Amino acid sequence: MSEEKPETPGRTNPWRRRSKVAPISPEQAARQGEISRLAFLVLGREQAIAFLNGEHEGLGGRPLDLATASEEGRASVEAELGRMKYRQAAKDENTGPG
Repeated sequence: MSEEKPETPGRTNPWRRRSKVAPISPEQAARQGEISRLAFLVLGREQAIAFLNGEHEGLGGRPLDLATASEEGRASVEAELGRMKYRQAAKDENTGPG
């Protein structure tokens, strides 16, 4: 007489919840990482987080979402970061020691 074990479910941990969000592709992850690094370099940590996660009227959406979604979106966010850097440099030049 052998004792039969009940079948185990497909998941190994019944308490672990399955994510409702699909993972992003490697290309999207690369764009997300690139734009995040650039924003941190240009703006600093706190301003970069606020910029990337906030709605940006000029870009028509949330910069991190736009940059992640497509190469064109990444390019537009990169261009906006360049404009922000230029404006900051001009402001610093005008308010320098004098």
